[in-house]
Formats: sequence, C-alpha cells, structure tokens
Amino acid sequence: MLLSRGKKSTVGLDIGANSIKLVKLDHTKSGYSVSAIGIRELPPEAIVADEIRDREAVIFNIQSLIDQTDPKIKDVVVSISGHSVITDRFNIDKKTGAEAEQAILFETEQRAPFDIEDVSLDYHVVKTDDEASKMDVLLVAARREYLRMFLDLIQDCGLRPVVVDDDALAIYNAYTENYEVDPTRLTALVNIGHDVTNITYLQDGLFQATRDVSAGTREIYNAVQKEFRLNPELTAKAIKGELNDSVDEDMLKATIISATDELISGIELAFSYFRSQAKVENIDWIVLSGGGSLIPYLPEFLQSKLNVPLEIANPLRNVDYDPELFQYLQPEKIAPLLTVSVGLAMRKVR
Repeated sequence: MLLSRGKKSTVGLDIGANSIKLVKLDHTKSGYSVSAIGIRELPPEAIVADEIRDREAVIFNIQSLIDQTDPKIKDVVVSISGHSVITDRFNIDKKTGAEAEQAILFETEQRAPFDIEDVSLDYHVVKTDDEASKMDVLLVAARREYLRMFLDLIQDCGLRPVVVDDDALAIYNAYTENYEVDPTRLTALVNIGHDVTNITYLQDGLFQATRDVSAGTREIYNAVQKEFRLNPELTAKAIKGELNDSVDEDMLKATIISATDELISGIELAFSYFRSQAKVENIDWIVLSGGGSLIPYLPEFLQSKLNVPLEIANPLRNVDYDPELFQYLQPEKIAPLLTVSVGLAMRKVR
C-alpha cells in the first residue's frame, strides 16, 4: 500500500447481502480519521446468504462505489462469514512450532463441518498459562473454494484484497477501538444483517466466541413489501422510517414485529447455547449493529423479548470525520451500518 508521510490509510470493504459499505480510514498518531465513505444498495436477489446470484451486478456496484468515493483505491481489507467459515476459541496444551500447528489442525478437524483438506486457516494465541502449561487459541478457518470465489470477485473489480478478515472479528475490532471494555460484564455484540446475524461474545474483556444465526432483515423487508404493496425502493424507505406520512405507523410496527419470529428465536437459541457452554447465567449487555439496528421498533422489541439491556453501536465514536464527507447521509443514523467496514479499516496493513 502506498503510504503518505506519517499517515497510513486502510480501506474496509463490507459486501453484504443488501448493500456494500466502504470506509477509508487514515491512521494517525492521535487515532483514526475518515477520508472516504460510501454505501451502495444491491438489487434484492444479487446476494442471498452465502451465494452470489448476480455476479455482474455485484461487481458493477462495487466498482461504482469505488468511483463514487475514491477512484484511486486499489488495496482493500475485506471479510467473510457464513456457513463456509468457522471462528472458534479453544484451550490446548502449550506447544510451539510444528507441534502447535499439528495440535491446532487436529482441533480444527474436530470443529469444521467440512473436509479439513479443503480448508484455509489462520490462528492467534490469545493468552498462555505457563503454570498450567495451556494456551488459548483463536481460530478462523474457511473453505478454500468459497475463499477463492470471493477473492476472484474482489480481483475482478480491479482491487487487491490485502487482508481477509472475519465479520465477527471486524465487529469486535470496531467495538474495542471505540468503547472501554468492561471485563466484569458479559457482552454480546449482535450485528443484524440482511440474511445473517452475527453474535460475538466478550467475556473477561476478551473475545470469547461467535455464532451466526441464519436470519436477518430479509423477512422484515418481504413482509413490509407485501403488506403495503411497495416497490423495492419504497420498501427500503419504509424500513428506514422515511415514509411516516405515507404508511400507517401502527400497521408498520405490527408488520415489522410479526416478521421477527425467526430472528428472535435464533438469537434466543444462540444465547441459551452460549450460556450452557460458558457456564454463565446471564448475558449482561447487548450492543446492536448492522442494518437491523436501524429498523424502527426492532431494537426496543428485541430488548423486551430478550430481557437484556441494549444500546446501539457507534463505530465512529472515537473516529474523527468531516460531516461533509457524508453529504446527504447522516453519520449518527448510518453509523451502526458501518460497523464491519469500520472494523476492517481499523486493521493495520503493512
């Protein structure tokens, strides 16, 4: 990456099922500042879950977003998630070198739902306990075929993927860079996307585990479109709360809430599973991000159903920016949508 004097820049590119988000951050001695930002919505069926159904539309929209924000951008940090990716943390006997790699490979084989021969993986030793001769390892593994398909897409856009991250780790990164982490509080970072909801748990102030729920805002989108007989553009506006004068608010609220059954059930199940695995009684705090955090009535309903205190994430909380960069966008209203892209742009790239 070409670096200017004393200032490094990193571009986070988040390719979601509903929209593409780009954030370019300058890394300075005093912190971070935004130098470019943009959001571009995708056609409704261009990406569904892990599957890219309209490759040309996705490439066109990525290239258009680059042209719109900063045509000089070439190097990007991207992320992957879904059923072709696993992120896990586990404890093994303390080892080094080839012995450590063999032990981690064995653990990956036990955890991966796909053939270990078809996996690309990376790991990080979170901490070691010299007295017990144990170490905590954070693992990320992805199917090679899925990773290659994704990287080919990025490269066909004329871009260089300099780092491939995981959505959950990008969300964690954005949170820890913007908030004082309370080690006494068990926090769930819940990022509600269009097809997938990422849940990342912080325990003792550290990344503990992550889980994907195969539900998001698509069901809400479809329900609102059907109930009010709207085209895709007006449906998106209604879900953003921009059609207050054109739709019945009580009916909109009822439609949104009735379409969240699968999402609520998935989060409840994920919380229950984590509590049993971690042997804890309660989740203490939820930090909500992603497109779902901006849907009217959803955050309040989620908090009441889960009975856990909740706040909306602001990944720009400790980031400097010129409001004029956002043009017609309001930073405080779209910030939660940028959580993954900001977390990616906070990566240090050599």
